[in-house]
Amino acid sequence: MPAPRRNNAQMFWRIIRRLLGADRGRLFVILLALGAGAAVTAALLNLQVDAKRRLTTEFRVFGPNVVIGPREAVDSDGSPHFLDESMLKQLPDRYEGAPLAYAAYLYGVVDIATRERDQRPAKTTRAILAGFFHAPPGPSSVVPAALVGAEERVRPLDARRCEVGQKVATILELRTGDEIGLTSGNRKDACQVYELSAMGGPEDSQVFLELAAAQALLEQTGRISLMQLRLSGTPQQIQDQVARLEQRLPGVDVRPLRQFTEGEAKIYSRISGLLTATVAIVLLLTSLCVMAAMTNVAMERRHDVGLMKAIGGATRRVLRLFLAEAALLGLAGGLIGAAAGMVLSIWLGKQVFGVAAQPRLIVYPVAVALTMIVAILSAYPLRRLASIRPASVFRGEA
Repeated sequence: MPAPRRNNAQMFWRIIRRLLGADRGRLFVILLALGAGAAVTAALLNLQVDAKRRLTTEFRVFGPNVVIGPREAVDSDGSPHFLDESMLKQLPDRYEGAPLAYAAYLYGVVDIATRERDQRPAKTTRAILAGFFHAPPGPSSVVPAALVGAEERVRPLDARRCEVGQKVATILELRTGDEIGLTSGNRKDACQVYELSAMGGPEDSQVFLELAAAQALLEQTGRISLMQLRLSGTPQQIQDQVARLEQRLPGVDVRPLRQFTEGEAKIYSRISGLLTATVAIVLLLTSLCVMAAMTNVAMERRHDVGLMKAIGGATRRVLRLFLAEAALLGLAGGLIGAAAGMVLSIWLGKQVFGVAAQPRLIVYPVAVALTMIVAILSAYPLRRLASIRPASVFRGEA
């Protein structure tokens, strides 16, 4: 860098330091307003980014949002249609960077019988047998949490264990550990009751068994009744994925459950809109506070500007000094306030969603940049300094 330019740069930053230290009380008020605005902005933006993940997690409680089944439920003679189990291999392995969550079900009517035990008489009833398999292993978003949850239940049920819905358990007076007999036509099997599930839906009238065992009992080897998937995204994104699945799986009915997909999108849209509007109002109020302080700063510094112009300072360079000062204040307030806002968002997440929000690093630079923009735009009153005449200042007219 040539010597004149280096000297000019050194002089520029020396003046900036003097300006920042000239009226520390007023500049502290500006810094406090910018920091508070940055904190609230960062907190709300982080909640907005985290809200989609949180809503997706909450909606997983309701299970799948896409169902794949036969085009026709039954033949003309009333016999049900099935899907080939090999279709499971045609599903994509991953969705949005994670293993695709899906489940396969086989349904059939069976006779259930209990043995005489503990002075309780043997009882029989008919119920729906639901053989199921889900992937990936572990807690699933497509199988009700009452079926797949903690500890031992995270693995698929084996052929000797079954879970019984609450209504069936009430009719048969079942307890955990009881053994029940399952009969379908000429085929019989038995299983031990591993869990009594109360889900508040049709599952309460079903008995759940591992898919292979259910296929053997119902004599439907290699067949399934339907597949269920859990996809996340906007209704349009889910519809696009459904269209791709229809191309992968010709001859089947791929149907999204719109009450879930659209409900999730509407809730997120409303939350996102509310948070965006709140951020805009906070930035506007911050801008007004800083603008009021900058107006007083402009009035106090008119003599300094007159002196700068008298010794040859160009109006553009003078304004550049004050804009640089505003940008530095915005940077400092943004860095401090955004960091505090990220911590604040964790607390707000607990209050709003019941779970702490996960800090998103992308929010931090965005909040800092918005704070700097607000600080620079709020320095608009300093444009008044461009019209100051040195002679008028020295005569005491300005």
